[in-house]
Amino acid sequence: MTVFIDTDVVIEVLRGRNRAFTENWQRLAASQVAILISPVTIAEVGAGARPREKEVIARLFAPLICVSIDALIGHRAGEYLLRYARSHNVEIGDALIAASAMQSNSALWTRNRKHYPMPDLNFYP
Repeated sequence: MTVFIDTDVVIEVLRGRNRAFTENWQRLAASQVAILISPVTIAEVGAGARPREKEVIARLFAPLICVSIDALIGHRAGEYLLRYARSHNVEIGDALIAASAMQSNSALWTRNRKHYPMPDLNFYP
Protein backbone atom coordinates (compact mmCIF):
# COMPACT_ATOMS: atom_id res chain seq x y z
CA MET A 1 0.00 0.00 0.00
CA THR A 2 1.09 3.55 -0.68
CA VAL A 3 -0.41 6.76 0.64
CA PHE A 4 -0.37 10.04 -1.27
CA ILE A 5 -0.38 13.08 1.00
CA ASP A 6 -2.42 16.19 0.19
CA THR A 7 -1.22 19.68 1.10
CA ASP A 8 -3.78 20.12 3.87
CA VAL A 9 -2.41 17.03 5.63
CA VAL A 10 1.14 18.42 5.56
CA ILE A 11 -0.11 21.72 6.97
CA GLU A 12 -1.99 19.96 9.77
CA VAL A 13 1.08 17.85 10.63
CA LEU A 14 3.23 20.98 10.76
CA ARG A 15 0.74 22.79 13.00
CA GLY A 16 0.48 19.81 15.35
CA ARG A 17 -2.73 21.08 16.98
CA ASN A 18 -4.85 17.96 16.54
CA ARG A 19 -3.49 15.17 18.73
CA ALA A 20 -5.46 12.33 17.09
CA PHE A 21 -4.41 13.51 13.66
CA THR A 22 -0.77 13.79 14.70
CA GLU A 23 -0.87 10.30 16.20
CA ASN A 24 -2.30 8.93 12.94
CA TRP A 25 0.55 10.64 11.05
CA GLN A 26 3.15 9.17 13.42
CA ARG A 27 1.70 5.66 13.01
CA LEU A 28 1.79 6.01 9.23
CA ALA A 29 5.33 7.43 9.24
CA ALA A 30 6.55 4.57 11.46
CA SER A 31 4.94 1.91 9.26
CA GLN A 32 6.33 0.26 6.16
CA VAL A 33 3.88 2.17 3.97
CA ALA A 34 5.42 4.32 1.25
CA ILE A 35 4.36 7.95 1.64
CA LEU A 36 4.21 9.94 -1.58
CA ILE A 37 3.96 13.66 -2.17
CA SER A 38 3.47 15.90 -5.19
CA PRO A 39 5.70 18.79 -6.26
CA VAL A 40 2.44 20.77 -6.11
CA THR A 41 2.30 20.23 -2.33
CA ILE A 42 5.97 21.12 -1.96
CA ALA A 43 5.31 24.37 -3.84
CA GLU A 44 2.14 25.20 -1.90
CA VAL A 45 3.74 24.58 1.49
CA GLY A 46 6.91 26.43 0.49
CA ALA A 47 4.94 29.43 -0.70
CA GLY A 48 3.29 29.82 2.70
CA ALA A 49 6.31 29.04 4.86
CA ARG A 50 8.09 31.52 7.08
CA PRO A 51 11.91 31.46 6.98
CA ARG A 52 12.10 29.92 10.47
CA GLU A 53 9.86 27.03 9.32
CA LYS A 54 12.03 25.96 6.37
CA GLU A 55 14.18 23.50 8.35
CA VAL A 56 11.19 21.77 9.97
CA ILE A 57 9.51 21.48 6.57
CA ALA A 58 12.67 20.06 5.01
CA ARG A 59 12.86 17.39 7.75
CA LEU A 60 9.20 16.49 7.23
CA PHE A 61 9.64 16.17 3.45
CA ALA A 62 12.98 14.30 3.56
CA PRO A 63 11.62 10.72 3.94
CA LEU A 64 8.68 11.29 1.56
CA ILE A 65 8.82 10.19 -2.07
CA CYS A 66 8.15 13.01 -4.52
CA VAL A 67 6.23 11.80 -7.58
CA SER A 68 7.21 13.65 -10.73
CA ILE A 69 4.47 15.10 -12.85
CA ASP A 70 4.73 13.55 -16.31
CA ALA A 71 2.61 13.56 -19.46
CA LEU A 72 0.28 10.79 -18.24
CA ILE A 73 -0.44 12.66 -15.03
CA GLY A 74 -0.90 15.87 -16.99
CA HIS A 75 -3.42 14.25 -19.33
CA ARG A 76 -5.37 12.69 -16.46
CA ALA A 77 -5.38 16.00 -14.56
CA GLY A 78 -6.69 17.70 -17.69
CA GLU A 79 -9.51 15.17 -17.89
CA TYR A 80 -10.35 15.84 -14.24
CA LEU A 81 -10.40 19.59 -14.87
CA LEU A 82 -12.62 19.18 -17.91
CA ARG A 83 -15.05 17.05 -15.93
CA TYR A 84 -14.99 18.68 -12.47
CA ALA A 85 -13.67 22.26 -12.65
CA ARG A 86 -17.06 23.87 -13.21
CA SER A 87 -19.26 21.49 -11.27
CA HIS A 88 -17.00 21.03 -8.22
CA ASN A 89 -14.54 23.95 -8.44
CA VAL A 90 -11.59 21.57 -8.85
CA GLU A 91 -8.42 23.57 -9.41
CA ILE A 92 -5.24 22.57 -11.22
CA GLY A 93 -3.31 21.73 -8.04
CA ASP A 94 -5.99 19.34 -6.83
CA ALA A 95 -6.37 17.81 -10.29
CA LEU A 96 -2.61 17.17 -10.45
CA ILE A 97 -2.55 15.67 -6.95
CA ALA A 98 -5.53 13.41 -7.75
CA ALA A 99 -4.00 12.31 -11.04
CA SER A 100 -0.67 11.62 -9.32
CA ALA A 101 -2.38 9.52 -6.65
CA MET A 102 -4.24 7.58 -9.31
CA GLN A 103 -1.17 7.07 -11.51
CA SER A 104 0.85 5.81 -8.53
CA ASN A 105 -2.01 3.54 -7.40
CA SER A 106 -2.08 5.21 -4.00
CA ALA A 107 -4.75 6.09 -1.48
CA LEU A 108 -5.08 9.85 -1.10
CA TRP A 109 -4.96 11.29 2.41
CA THR A 110 -6.75 14.61 2.43
CA ARG A 111 -8.76 16.54 4.98
CA ASN A 112 -11.02 17.97 2.29
CA ARG A 113 -12.55 15.25 0.15
CA LYS A 114 -14.87 17.72 -1.58
CA HIS A 115 -11.83 18.87 -3.59
CA TYR A 116 -11.61 15.33 -4.99
CA PRO A 117 -14.95 14.24 -6.50
CA MET A 118 -13.29 11.65 -8.76
CA PRO A 119 -15.14 8.35 -8.18
CA ASP A 120 -12.10 6.24 -9.09
CA LEU A 121 -9.97 7.78 -6.34
CA ASN A 122 -9.29 5.81 -3.14
CA PHE A 123 -8.88 7.60 0.17
CA TYR A 124 -6.84 7.04 3.31
CA PRO A 125 -7.91 6.38 6.07
